[in-house]
Amino acid sequence: MSPRPHGQMRQSQVVTTFGPGSMLDLPGYSVLVGGLDLWSREGRFEVIEPRLVEKLQIALGLPNLRLYAPPPEPDRPDAPTTGIPVWQFPEWFITQDVEDVRDSAGMRSRRLVPRAALTRGKFIDADRCVRAVVPVRFVRACPRGHIGDIDWRAFVHGGKSQCTRQLSMQERGTSGDLADVTIACECGANRAMTDAARSGADTLGNCDGSRPWLGLYSKEPCGAPSRLLLRSASNAYFPQLMSVISLPDRNGELVRRVSSVWEDFLQYIGDREELARDRRRKDKVRVALEGFTDEAVWEEIEARRQGRPRTTDRPVKVVEFEALTAAMEEVGEDVPDGDFHAHSLPGGAWAAPWTQGIDRVVLVHRLREVVAQVSFTRFEAISADTQGELSLGVQPAMLARELTWLPAIENRGEGVFLAFSRAAVSAWLDRPAVKARGKKLEDAFDAWHNEHHTSRRVFPGLPYIMLHSLSHLLLTSLALECGYPASSLRERVYAGDAGYGVLIFTASPDSEGTLGGLVEAGKGISRHLRAALQLGQLCSHDPVCAQHDPADKNEWRFLQGAACHGCLLIAETCCEQHNDFLDRALVVPTVASQGAEFFSVEALA
Repeated sequence: MSPRPHGQMRQSQVVTTFGPGSMLDLPGYSVLVGGLDLWSREGRFEVIEPRLVEKLQIALGLPNLRLYAPPPEPDRPDAPTTGIPVWQFPEWFITQDVEDVRDSAGMRSRRLVPRAALTRGKFIDADRCVRAVVPVRFVRACPRGHIGDIDWRAFVHGGKSQCTRQLSMQERGTSGDLADVTIACECGANRAMTDAARSGADTLGNCDGSRPWLGLYSKEPCGAPSRLLLRSASNAYFPQLMSVISLPDRNGELVRRVSSVWEDFLQYIGDREELARDRRRKDKVRVALEGFTDEAVWEEIEARRQGRPRTTDRPVKVVEFEALTAAMEEVGEDVPDGDFHAHSLPGGAWAAPWTQGIDRVVLVHRLREVVAQVSFTRFEAISADTQGELSLGVQPAMLARELTWLPAIENRGEGVFLAFSRAAVSAWLDRPAVKARGKKLEDAFDAWHNEHHTSRRVFPGLPYIMLHSLSHLLLTSLALECGYPASSLRERVYAGDAGYGVLIFTASPDSEGTLGGLVEAGKGISRHLRAALQLGQLCSHDPVCAQHDPADKNEWRFLQGAACHGCLLIAETCCEQHNDFLDRALVVPTVASQGAEFFSVEALA
């Protein structure tokens, strides 16, 4: 049966948690969030960030792409629910009552019924008994995001069957493990759910390209083998996000002013003379463009119409790194609701033997991060590359049938930035022990790539892995005193031609990200850095953690060196690479004595 619209959802921030195609459990049923074509446009506002918009327009080939915040929540609790439609999914249910217990092991049997067999959300059996139902927890999907109900009759009978007798789900014990679950038919056929976990078209069939979040008749060609998916599993939905930090731009204010009156006035202006007349006659246009010449405004109008880029074609992180390491002691303005304000911390406030190799410490009092959801995947996460650019290595799922806009949110926060000496990093890379460790990590990445041959991910290099590992240690140390929980902190690692650095920041849609605790902790960055380095020297899982071989095919942790939940792994929402590319052996000495550390043990004494 095709999915049907089933109500609306109230939600103002959906970009980083769930979006089109994600599954939510509601009382009595489960739903898929509908595509962007169906989202309400009432009350929404455009998110202005030219640098991000330009990057997305180029990457997606959509020159007119815009960013909008998700529909706002109604002001009144009793207001009609509007904004984001959802589709009921899946369409197979199991009865909540237990049919019978057949043996001492406690095997329970519950009926498996399709939505068409329900009456007002209940199942009425042949004896007229009314049984409550819940959605089945098993569905089929593929990495491209396609999802659908399992053909339970074909599964239990080993192929297409004309049998229409009652199906049931039999469970033994209370663990819910697949080995304890069997699907049975009254005709006597049965099949264990462990068979469904095996890959191959002979178990769940080939993917038919179902995209129920986009509505009816939205299938697309696929044909990949379907895979078993638990609706509530953590790998059921991975949003693909791209973010930038708003930076001071001499044209930034002009862009914002033009955008504020673009849809109502400026997009209809034919020439410069008409622009001058509108500025004289229309108060809203005159107020919005006050302080800018007709020539500057007209140039911006033409740039929008002709699709000319307004920013240089440089990676996202290169531009951010240059702003954070600007020669001036202060960048931006310290004004209410400002987008960016930072100043350098004097060297005397943080210099110590263990800070050798660090060139600069910058306290970021105000920053604005704009995050847009581009697509999503299932089973395998996809993220921006190490330069902050959009990665399209995995075929992602579409958010709409015809994509004209993307959901985005603005986060306000604060942070601490550490810039590292190029000379110190180069000298570290020249050491034989570092080269040997790098060879191991690169061989492990090659082994991972052989298992993910469609991915366009590239080895990020040793400086990135070292800084990324240090970032996790420093984030954990700062969280103990800054007043924010560790899950509220984020990272940005800079390792490229522009230079090397780490930004630890916090950002939230409201003022909770700008309470000042992180900047205050940053004033004692020397102490926190020493604590972070000492934390990395010994893991509670050593020596197993320190001696881990990343190329070991028995463990399948190809993208992690000396890293585990006892030392480096943090909440994946905080990490820009989903806890990949980590190795504390590149940061500090470990019990395995690799000799590849950037910070020496003598400096920590």
